[in-house]
Amino acid sequence: MYVAVKGGEKAIDAAHAWLAEERRGDLSVPELSVAQIREQMSLAVNRVMAEGSLYDPDLAALAIKQARGDLIEAIFLIRAYRTTLQRFGGSNPVDTGEMSCDRRISATFKDAPGGQVLGPTFDYTHRLLDFKLVADGAVDPADERAVETETTPHIMSFLNKEGLIEDDVATDGATPPDLTREPLELPADRSLRLQSLTRADEGFILGMAYSTQRGYARNHAFVAELRVGTCCVEMEIPELGFAIEIGEVEVTECETVNQFQGSKTEPPQFTRGYGLVFGQTERKAISMALVDRALRWAELGEDNVGAPAQDEEFVLYHSDNIQATGFLEHIKLPHYVDFQSELELIRKLRRTPETHMTEAAE
Repeated sequence: MYVAVKGGEKAIDAAHAWLAEERRGDLSVPELSVAQIREQMSLAVNRVMAEGSLYDPDLAALAIKQARGDLIEAIFLIRAYRTTLQRFGGSNPVDTGEMSCDRRISATFKDAPGGQVLGPTFDYTHRLLDFKLVADGAVDPADERAVETETTPHIMSFLNKEGLIEDDVATDGATPPDLTREPLELPADRSLRLQSLTRADEGFILGMAYSTQRGYARNHAFVAELRVGTCCVEMEIPELGFAIEIGEVEVTECETVNQFQGSKTEPPQFTRGYGLVFGQTERKAISMALVDRALRWAELGEDNVGAPAQDEEFVLYHSDNIQATGFLEHIKLPHYVDFQSELELIRKLRRTPETHMTEAAE
């Protein structure tokens, strides 16, 4: 049992004041604004929105500033704030086929239908420090920005000319459970697993995905398509009788193609892995797709080879960085009573052999 300890309020207030000073830093350096964080640290903002389950770049940027750049603390702030928001309803499923793509690539087809759009990416940059950024100079405008404004068909729709890939699993029309409002229960269906993965810690999911590539799940994947862009969000209005657009969100979507040996009921064919994350979050989306495919071993009739990425309970229960942080960091809080009881036990155990030796000598 944990109890509040009185008497440390002044120390806590002083710690808060010191934290504010450290957050501000050297007063001779201009303060970093929320707008600057939102516009110039967009990948960090995207991660906070994705793992915080709240799409609001301004609030995510504010959380990053308040957390001094600690992204997990910022995610915690966003999730806590999210619980205070009133829920008005649910939007319609986002149609990523209608996405306006800033970036769209395929590792399976060189001449992908709709073309390859490289977009803003580190993929082709040299990993060398650019000291010109220290000079605060103006950024050279891009020579050409290719943005797909028309409907860009999914490559998967062109892949199955010979029936070589499994059909896309359609839902039965039922509303999937909401992980942000209901606790995770196992076994989880795929919709619930995907919810868990999309807000899971990026580093953890990356490690799980990497393990599958190294042989701990027999999960050899190809990226059929990776796309980044904006999608319209629509919501049904009962009073109107039709859906209206309420905004746009930037998302990253990844679809992978994986080998499948077939089963008693299914012929050999390719199978799918899927990832969808807020913002430009490519590493997370690809990792999510690999882990999604690894977790599908049972429904595909494959053998469980004991890989960590195939263990639904292990992956889903340990991937949430807020739960992990809370359980980890609570051990730095006062445990005086617990420790004193263990300390006394150790002392008693150490005294017992000495007593027995003394009695034997006598």
